[in-house]
Amino acid sequence: MPGIVVRENESFDEAYRRFKKQVDRNLIVTEARARRFYEPMTEKRKKQKIAARKKLLKRLFMLRRYESRL
Repeated sequence: MPGIVVRENESFDEAYRRFKKQVDRNLIVTEARARRFYEPMTEKRKKQKIAARKKLLKRLFMLRRYESRL
């Protein structure tokens, strides 16, 4: 769980900003949203396949873009 120690002469806004950064780095909000509703294993696998395909297509697109410059 993220936590910060408020420094001397540090305003609330600065401390809050540091806390938000730490929460973002730990992906707490993302994980909470993902766990909000039960997701069966078939749905998880389906999303993983879609993500893998997107990643592959993006890599191919970047490779072709790079090759066209040569």
